[in-house]
Amino acid sequence: MKLPGQDVIARQPDERLVTHRVKLPRKVVEHPFRQVAKRVVMALSLLVACSLIVYADHDGYNDNSDGSVDLLDAFYYSTVTLSTTGYGDITPVSDAARLINILVITPMRVLFLIILVGTTLEVLTERTREEWRLNRWRSTLRDHTVVVGFGTKGRSAIQTVCATGLKKEQVIVVDPSSKVIDAATAEGYAGIVGDATRSDVLKRAEVHKARKIIIATQRDDTAVLVTLTARQLNRGAKIVAAVREEENAPLLKQSGADAVITSASAAGRLLGLSVLSPAAGMVMEDLIQQGSGLDIVERPVIKAEVGKGPRETADLVVSVVRGHRVLGYDHADVGALQSTDRLITIVRATPSTQVAPDVRPIPQD
Repeated sequence: MKLPGQDVIARQPDERLVTHRVKLPRKVVEHPFRQVAKRVVMALSLLVACSLIVYADHDGYNDNSDGSVDLLDAFYYSTVTLSTTGYGDITPVSDAARLINILVITPMRVLFLIILVGTTLEVLTERTREEWRLNRWRSTLRDHTVVVGFGTKGRSAIQTVCATGLKKEQVIVVDPSSKVIDAATAEGYAGIVGDATRSDVLKRAEVHKARKIIIATQRDDTAVLVTLTARQLNRGAKIVAAVREEENAPLLKQSGADAVITSASAAGRLLGLSVLSPAAGMVMEDLIQQGSGLDIVERPVIKAEVGKGPRETADLVVSVVRGHRVLGYDHADVGALQSTDRLITIVRATPSTQVAPDVRPIPQD
């Protein structure tokens, strides 16, 4: 792929395309076909047991055709009896046979019907319940987070966002692999199986109602197409994308991404920092892991901080977000804090200090 005025995007391994479908997180249950198979086996077992009981007491039964009851007649009698057809051509004539019919065959007939009817009702109920659940999920979904790609980058991004207080019910994973989506739903996330470069797949993820979109695909050209499609469907969402090659980062920004992370370069810089200072590398690793140790968070300026300098606040301020600009704490334009400013601070990670990331995109100068 090549966009006007740009270099060719670095090629990555192909991704498998499959038909898209929605998968909601749910408890682990048996496959419906396996449940039906078990019910059929139970019903056949009842039929065989009933036939053996009748054959064992075949002298107590009378066949209108020849007077005797063999093994085939026993199976025939059990079939028409358990299914409540009851032609009456084979009948119990002895007291023992009639007593067995009352105490054994009749309960088996009831159990046989319960198994067959229960299986049908359960299958129909399960389908209805799933459709109702899916429709309810779509109608209540608002301001959620869509994550495209559930590999190492996508998983880490979700864990970081959820560590700030985002509920798993507000996360939707989109990936072309059904096995990957199964893993996502097992962890409690809703999943969409399909190619995220297609608008109909993103619409199933309700991307037009999303607040944040995280793009963590395996290929850079795929990330560009997903960004273009997502931005076309949702003009106001905050889109953050990851690329492998740094030369492709400008393409993502031109496609509509608010922030672009170069995974290879970021990992390389962390490696270089760790070589120069292992302790500094540990601190940086701690900062980017939300929910433990030290966290870097963005929060609004409180009323008591208005008019003060960044160093006069209780937290360690590293940057000030003012309008469309991100200023260092010691920048000459910062001066006194304003009520509309937002602070990027380093805090000790505790449940009371967890602050959800800002929902407003910050345009670049």
